[in-house]
Amino acid sequence: MKTHTSTGSLATWSGYRINPVGLVSFCVVLLWALVALFAPYIAPHSVGDMVDLDYFGPMRPGLWLGSDYLGRDMLSRIIYGTRYTVGISLAAVSIACFTGVVLGMTSAVLRGPVDMVVSRVLDAMNSIPSKLFGLMVVAAVGSSIPVLILTLSVIYVPGAYRFSRSLAVNIDTMDFIMVARIRGESLPYLIGSEILPNIVGPVLADLGLRFVFIVLLLSGLSFLGLGVQPPYADWGALVRENIGGLPFAAPAVIVPSLAIATLTISVNLLIDNLPQKIRDRSAS
Repeated sequence: MKTHTSTGSLATWSGYRINPVGLVSFCVVLLWALVALFAPYIAPHSVGDMVDLDYFGPMRPGLWLGSDYLGRDMLSRIIYGTRYTVGISLAAVSIACFTGVVLGMTSAVLRGPVDMVVSRVLDAMNSIPSKLFGLMVVAAVGSSIPVLILTLSVIYVPGAYRFSRSLAVNIDTMDFIMVARIRGESLPYLIGSEILPNIVGPVLADLGLRFVFIVLLLSGLSFLGLGVQPPYADWGALVRENIGGLPFAAPAVIVPSLAIATLTISVNLLIDNLPQKIRDRSAS
C-alpha cells in the first residue's frame, strides 16, 4: 500500500504537494507583483508630493509608513518603488535567462568549435566582478532604465548559459536525441521540442535565483547613486536617500530594507519549496 506521509505538506493538488512555507512565500511574491502592477491605483499620494511638514516623520494615520527626508509619503514611495525594483529585475532576468538558455542548448547540441568559442567568451565575461562591471557601464553610459536592464542582463547571461548547458549536455546524450538526429531533425526542433521540455523545471528555478541576485545588485547600484534617478526611486535608492534617518530609527530607512528582504527571502523560500515534480523534471 502506498501512503502519502509528507511533513509540512498541506495538500496534494493535481499530483503536486503544496508546502505551507512555499504557499506563504508565493503569497508574499504575488502581493509584491500586484503592488507593482497596480501602483498608480493604490498609492495614496503622487511619488513627489510633500505631505508632511516634518522630515523623517513617524508612522501615524494618513502616513502609515511615515515620511521621508523631504516630507513625502513613504507608503507611496515604496509602492511606486516596487514598480522599478520588480519591473527592472524581471525584465533583466528574462533577457539574461532567455539568452543564456538558448546559447547553452545550442552549444550543447552543436558542440565542437561553436561550443568552445561561446564558452570561452562567456567565461571571460563571468570573470569580471558583477558589481564592478555594473559600476563601470552605468557610470560611463548613464543610469537610464534601458541601460540598467541591459547591464544587469549581460552580467547574468554567463551563469544562465553554464547552468543550461550542463543540463542540455546530459539530455543530449540520451537515446531519444540520437533517434531525432537520425530522423534528420533540425537544430530548432532539437532545442525546442526535445531538450527544452526536459530542463524547463530546473531552468525556472534558476531564473528565480537569478531574479534575487539582480534585485540585490540593482539595490546595491541604486544605493551608490547609479540606479533609478530622482524623483523616482527603487527600494535601494530609498534606503540611500533616507540613510540620514538611521540614527533616529526612522521608518523611511527601515521599511525599504524590509521590502528588499521580504521579496528576496520569499523568492528563495518559494524556490526551495517548489514541488519535487517541478524541480526534478529533467531527471524524469
